[in-house]
Amino acid sequence: MKEGFRQSMAWLHTWSGLLVGWVLFMVFAAGTASYFKDEITFWMKPELHAVAQAPVPPLQVAEGAVAYLQKHGASSPRWFINMPTERQPSADVLYLAAPAPGAASGDKPRRRFDRVSLDPATGEALSAARVTRGGEFFYRLHFDLHYMPAQWARWIVGFCAMFMLVAIFSGIVTHKRIFKDFFTFRPKKGQRSWLDAHNVTAVLALPYHLMITYTGLVTLMFMYMPWAPQAAYRDRGGEQAFFSEVFPGTGRDQVKASGSKAPLAPIAPMMAQASAHWNGAAVGRITVHQPNDANAIVALTRAEGPQLSYEKPSMMFNGTTGALIGAFGDVPKPAAETRGVLYGLHIGRFGDPLLRALFFLSGLAGCLMVATGLLLWAVKERQKYAKTLKQGGRVSFGLRLVDGLNLGAIAGLPVAMAAFFWANRLLPVGIAERGEAEIRWFFIVWGAAAVLGLLRPTLRMWQAQLSAGALLFMLLPVLNAFTGPAPLTVSLRSGPAAVAGFDLVTIALGLGLAGAVWIVERKRRKSIAAKQQQHAEKKAQAPQPASTLAASGQGS
Repeated sequence: MKEGFRQSMAWLHTWSGLLVGWVLFMVFAAGTASYFKDEITFWMKPELHAVAQAPVPPLQVAEGAVAYLQKHGASSPRWFINMPTERQPSADVLYLAAPAPGAASGDKPRRRFDRVSLDPATGEALSAARVTRGGEFFYRLHFDLHYMPAQWARWIVGFCAMFMLVAIFSGIVTHKRIFKDFFTFRPKKGQRSWLDAHNVTAVLALPYHLMITYTGLVTLMFMYMPWAPQAAYRDRGGEQAFFSEVFPGTGRDQVKASGSKAPLAPIAPMMAQASAHWNGAAVGRITVHQPNDANAIVALTRAEGPQLSYEKPSMMFNGTTGALIGAFGDVPKPAAETRGVLYGLHIGRFGDPLLRALFFLSGLAGCLMVATGLLLWAVKERQKYAKTLKQGGRVSFGLRLVDGLNLGAIAGLPVAMAAFFWANRLLPVGIAERGEAEIRWFFIVWGAAAVLGLLRPTLRMWQAQLSAGALLFMLLPVLNAFTGPAPLTVSLRSGPAAVAGFDLVTIALGLGLAGAVWIVERKRRKSIAAKQQQHAEKKAQAPQPASTLAASGQGS
């Protein structure tokens, strides 16, 4: 604190942002895409674009889904039925599939959940729909990081989120004229321009940045701070008892099978009773525990609506008699409601398309805030080597490393995201583990971009990767026109609106990356002109050879 409070906060702001900035950029980018994860998934299943858009009665959808599960998943201990929505026109069912045949007799057979999209009108599987993780991949990536244990990944993301909070608050303290500087942008001023860009993107969505970082920590609060429930419920069943009491009716309790077979009661009367109880609100999800067993339980969860809270009311019924067991969540407990609202704010599912678009733009501002902060550090650090560079020297290894990481994260990630969409349309539809193959291409492209960035952290490499991202994004509508039934010319006129929106957003993102290419080219030309001027000055100041001076004297 010898340098004063604000100077200390400036140091804290710089290093708390730099050390985790590359992870935060990925988290912001993937989380921003998640606001439209259903639309992304829909675009990545072009076989669904021709599904009839006419609404189907919910009772008919549910009965068709149950009939499908009775035929294909009768032995599964749990069924999950996600009802169609405006954002997802198909009905999705999940069930625990039978173990793969041919397993060794001594090994315990492993079972996995199968997800199947059903035609709402017929209840038949849309078998032609390709397997893809779609937008769910970005949603999980922004807190699970994919290729590592989920527990470790969530701790890493939480650690970075804490650093982000520190960076935000220390940045507010450091920039005493932050709101005044928000209305000031000075282009072509080097470090000053980067700082102005950083201030604008930070202040523009400052409430959003604070909200999204804090609520992100809240979503995993029970993992980061589990000690209170563990201590309070040590003699009452542990954490499972805590969750059952605070979040009743959410299906967290495990329902055990009795071993006695019993037919499942009709779903339609249960849905009608639940909808009437919720004043006409629709059922969003149906969960059946131990179907076709005497202990079967059917849990119905209300569909998402304009309510902020993520926690939705639910009703439980006896699966064999259809009798109501209880209604839960109509008047949630204050603590549960507080967490539900904070969780709901983070994922933004309560919003209409316009509000989610505003969240999306705020998320892009967050990406730019992190990116400009990382680049600003490199610009400031490079000024220390101005004299060394003039003399033909090189910058330090640390600065080269930061330059390479900046290039791989900021320019390489958009290339990888675009490649993920291209892989979705170009990979054969019927290949095994197709969803994982798309994801592998995402990481292959990103890894290649990161390696190239570390090897050659030059302006030319920035141009190459940004140009690749711009081209891949802007050509996605063309790819869609050749590989799907709803090109942009059709989707703009008659839908699906989600496909038209996706294509238009990719064009806008491509144009944004193309603008970044233009900025880099201008900087590169400026750098070349400066080097040429330095070379000319050195040549003019260099002592001339004696023979040249003698020749000059004779000529005079």
